[in-house]
Amino acid sequence: MKQSQNNKSNSKSAFKHKSTSIYQLHHRPHLRADAAWVLFQILEHGKSSREVMPKVFDRHEGKDNAWLQEMVFGCLRELPKLQYWLRQLLSKPLKGEQKIVEHLIMLGFYQLVFTRTSEHAAVSETVEACAALDQHRLKGLVNANLRSFQREALSEQEINVPHIQVGLPKWLHKQLLQHYPEQVHDIAEQINARPPLWLRVNALKGSSINYSSQLDAQGIEFEAAETDEIPLSFLKVKTENAIKLIKRTDITMLPGFAEGLFSVQDLAAQLAAELLDVQPNDDVLDCCAAPGGKTAHILESQPLLGSLDAIDNDGQRLERIDENMQRLGHDIEFGDRLNLYVVDAESEEALTRVLKDKQYDRILLDAPCSATGVIRRHPDIRWLRKATDIDTTVALQKRILAQIWQRVKPGGILLYATCSILKQENEYQIAEFLATQADASLLPMHENDTAECPGLQILPGQAQMDGFYYARLLKSC
Repeated sequence: MKQSQNNKSNSKSAFKHKSTSIYQLHHRPHLRADAAWVLFQILEHGKSSREVMPKVFDRHEGKDNAWLQEMVFGCLRELPKLQYWLRQLLSKPLKGEQKIVEHLIMLGFYQLVFTRTSEHAAVSETVEACAALDQHRLKGLVNANLRSFQREALSEQEINVPHIQVGLPKWLHKQLLQHYPEQVHDIAEQINARPPLWLRVNALKGSSINYSSQLDAQGIEFEAAETDEIPLSFLKVKTENAIKLIKRTDITMLPGFAEGLFSVQDLAAQLAAELLDVQPNDDVLDCCAAPGGKTAHILESQPLLGSLDAIDNDGQRLERIDENMQRLGHDIEFGDRLNLYVVDAESEEALTRVLKDKQYDRILLDAPCSATGVIRRHPDIRWLRKATDIDTTVALQKRILAQIWQRVKPGGILLYATCSILKQENEYQIAEFLATQADASLLPMHENDTAECPGLQILPGQAQMDGFYYARLLKSC
């Protein structure tokens, strides 16, 4: 597996820049104070949970970290209700450094309504967190708001605001009403649900039958497909290596993690390698490849491929592909046939500098997107995305698709994928591309897959999968 020195230096500089941009914790360790700090960073400073959660995890252990994640993710799922209740009780918004106390109060609401935490602990421990946050003077305010919340039974009062009722930002609720008017409530319910944990057995190191026996031996409950197929609306795709765990667990403690016997990958993402259908000796490009789950699956599904080049514009994320390939053993198994490059996929100059004039039999374009299909897995996404972001993302997808299409060999296939459920990023994007690109045609995946309504849209929760979109494009000879 090759990775240029230039790419490695880019990766280090990216890491240095990112690490210095994260706000540091200055207060003493305290579970509720730390949870409020994470919410404050996400909602007030636009940080992602993946940036800030590790900061608080380093201060606690085991069950405490599980509690922290449950509280933070729970508050993010129920945020519209929590904010609505806060506005009913707080006479005026807090400002500056005191703003974090608003998030602490909402954390108290969440404990009182959505958890089994005793009322006494939910109130007293949340009030005590003020001291940990150096907000001693606001302890009375926090106590008064939580007591009023209980006394007035606000959680039992009906909220007649549609987007608050379903727990979504107003802009996203409006989008779903436009695209899926009959399914909005079902989609919102799935978005707010706890996602299942899917594994994909590494086919180069064993079978799902053998790995299932290891799970059985350790008393780990799971479900596996009883047949070799998972039915979708009009499509059947092989998923014989997919296993769903019944209970969430520490992945690193599962049998065979260090040995690379499996990867964590949602079932919807596992469809990519099957739909790409790589043949022996094919040259493959995996575009926007990090963190490498689909890269690994492509290799495992067709070990006789000619080559696989994986590209991403983020050096730090590319290092994650490298780490995954090493754990799975693919770096040794595929050697020089597997190459990782840091490159901007929308830049013709950058692509030419790295890939020269190489074209590919199969290309997976896992395009940058709003990630609205995986909100249930990353609840902060719904609050980090803004309505204005969508047009920018659609324009970026269009530029990347135009550049990467030039890399498809005549007769080759490009599989376009997103983890979005918005039609602008998916169906409309591909329909426009087909209408304007003379050498592109649709390679249908099901009977309703047409140039006017192209692709396969998976909605959150369908067959227990994340929201995902696929479209296959064939280049004329």
